[in-house]
Amino acid sequence: MKPLVATFAITPSVQSYFNELRKQHFPAERNYIDAHLTLFHALPDQPRIMADLETLANEQPAFDVTAESVISLGNGTAFKIASPDLPALHQKLQKGWFEFLTNQDRQKRNFHVTIQNKVEPQVAKTLQAELAPDFKPFTFAIQGIQLWRYHNGPWEFLMQFDFHDQA
Repeated sequence: MKPLVATFAITPSVQSYFNELRKQHFPAERNYIDAHLTLFHALPDQPRIMADLETLANEQPAFDVTAESVISLGNGTAFKIASPDLPALHQKLQKGWFEFLTNQDRQKRNFHVTIQNKVEPQVAKTLQAELAPDFKPFTFAIQGIQLWRYHNGPWEFLMQFDFHDQA
């Protein structure tokens, strides 16, 4: 069975902003999905995952995060996203799911939104040099968690778990 990807649902206007940058700068032939803030990369398709996310969403209020800086991914560009709530939420779920997580999902997360990837390093450096001078950190809300099925490139949206004050 194909794995599930969990991402955060963010402020719609900020989602649109990231999507627009991704459309402009991500190689079109590889850009199958919208910009996203990943929580887990490869979860098993088990009822427990949905049940745990639903329970979490019913208890979790929306919270703010900050796009702190433009960062290099070597062959791409992203925005570093920071908040004490992000690692706390990740670790809470990670503890309960540890036995079936991939090595990637067992590690500490460096939260970011990728707007460019799989380009030559010089192309990425050029975009970073273009974005960085005018960049000012900005805050936006995490409103829930989205679940997707990974299809070796494209993702299929399955459901969204809105945090209790966002429903």
